[in-house]
Amino acid sequence: MLIFSHLVKRSNKNLIESILKVSSCQFYNFANKNKVLDMNQVYFKHDKADAKMLISFRYVKQVTETKILDRNFNFVRSINESVDVALNRIRSNLQKEVTVKSKKKNKKNIAEQQEVKEPEDLQVTVKLFLNEEEVTEKTFEDLIPQFEENEDQFRMLILDDVFKLKFNNPWVNNLTLPNSILANFYLYPSKLELDFSDRHSSEFIWYKGKMPKSNRENEIEWEEIGRGYSLLVKNEEIGYKIKLKVTPKSLDQLKTGPEVEAISKCEIQAGPGFCPFEERNLYTTEKLSGNAIRITSYNILADYYADTEDGRQKLFNYCAQYAIDIDYRKQLLIKEIIGYNSDILCMQEVDFKVFDLDFIPFLGEQNMNGVHNKKGTTPEGLSTFYRTDRFELIENYGMNIGDTVKSHPACQDLFSKLQYNQQLVTRFTDLATTLQIVLLKLKEFPNKYFIVANTHLYFHPDADHIRLLQIGFSMILVEDYMKKFKEKYVTENISLLFCGDFNSVPECGIYKLMTEGYVPENFIDWSSKQEEAVKNVELNQPYKIKSACGTPKFTNYTVGFQDCLDYIFYQTDKFCVTKVVEMPSEEDLSLHNAIPSVVFPSDHIAIIAELDIIP
Repeated sequence: MLIFSHLVKRSNKNLIESILKVSSCQFYNFANKNKVLDMNQVYFKHDKADAKMLISFRYVKQVTETKILDRNFNFVRSINESVDVALNRIRSNLQKEVTVKSKKKNKKNIAEQQEVKEPEDLQVTVKLFLNEEEVTEKTFEDLIPQFEENEDQFRMLILDDVFKLKFNNPWVNNLTLPNSILANFYLYPSKLELDFSDRHSSEFIWYKGKMPKSNRENEIEWEEIGRGYSLLVKNEEIGYKIKLKVTPKSLDQLKTGPEVEAISKCEIQAGPGFCPFEERNLYTTEKLSGNAIRITSYNILADYYADTEDGRQKLFNYCAQYAIDIDYRKQLLIKEIIGYNSDILCMQEVDFKVFDLDFIPFLGEQNMNGVHNKKGTTPEGLSTFYRTDRFELIENYGMNIGDTVKSHPACQDLFSKLQYNQQLVTRFTDLATTLQIVLLKLKEFPNKYFIVANTHLYFHPDADHIRLLQIGFSMILVEDYMKKFKEKYVTENISLLFCGDFNSVPECGIYKLMTEGYVPENFIDWSSKQEEAVKNVELNQPYKIKSACGTPKFTNYTVGFQDCLDYIFYQTDKFCVTKVVEMPSEEDLSLHNAIPSVVFPSDHIAIIAELDIIP
């Protein structure tokens, strides 16, 4: 242990006793910051992509006979700044805190006409040492390599307290619990941001507690109820508040960072009762293997559209206001999705925050991984997930259809036929419609590849011609990627699955093109808007394709519209359908007028099919 006798007024013996006393005080819970810092450690944190150094520590000091300063300090300094300057700023802030605490106490004593005893040794000193040598005239940038290699050799002296230096320890930047917690549904952090750690290596402990009559949160008696990243909330926990404690750890488990706590703002509520998707989940309780795969396509209704004034007041005004909230809907979505035990899951209208903060971590716990492509500049887009124990992601492409057709060689023949109508071209190319193409390889049969295409075509009542062009170009692009993949991987064994919300009923040209392979130039869809009528254009696609789930009566069910818009298209010479999960009844869909509702998280219905791969 290092002793800096020349810097302190106490004897070495007293200093050693002070250090040992501090070292024995391990953790303290901060109600405001919710971060629990080891009080004899100072944390230096630097991201290589940033020019800042974060310095954090807890400081405890008795400033009067009865008053103790006890708080977290956080400083952000430039890595190009001299250590002397930074430490002087820390010293100045600490000195102000000490002085303020002392003056407040003294004023109180004077008011009570009590004798005031001036505190001693409250002139704060802050110094940094490497071994026994004081560090001066260096920048943090100079010291970073030494922090990385010789962390244990550094100490910081604050007044007469010695702090061990911890550099880039595991760290929780943000921990938040959702605003809605339902019994019989899964609970997990709505936000979790970690540095120098990840959720797999960190420790999660869940607690429940009743708010006392005093209504003081710090008086709740907490009882542990689970461990792990997620928690299935039980009925007996209705009315309780939830606390989550996270201890971040390094990937090699050799370093442990300060633990952080989050307490729910809400109490656990009763769930909505039996949801129709739970009945559908009964048909998908087992995971598939061998030649069988289960595929799901689902427009989950982006929060970007639902939780807006138009969404709440016009589009979905029949839905209970609390049920349109994304924290409520996510609970239903997660439970529904994992209950399908899909091998491949294609989703549309996925908010990128939901993808990053919910689907990636939670579905990751279910051995699923996914890719996401935004729709233009909007914060939502397409996501394709796959079981990591069955599939390997080989390649992934996301493209704006309107932009791509301008320059992609395979699209030029069709694109040139539209140039006679500039209004049509402008409208088509300005749209943000996205096509996602994912190439997967089946691990159980390494010679079998799958192109999984996913899209959400443009919606507008007068846009049948636009959507038909979008699917026509999409199939051209799919065919082009198919040829390239076959050449690149020297195989003919690549099968096509095309999922999505096509915003097109079965009577329209999209279904005709996909299932019959041809749309003539006189088809009615080409004239859905007279000023943009498509002339002298016919479409072909080369694959033998059917809809795995057929044409259900409804895949979208709102007050203003009910019909089939969603499909899973598959190659009939590559797959055969073995099972289709039955759709909810119209009675279920209309029970709360329409969907979304308290038991349906989206205005669309997931479609699920099981296919056998033809050898």
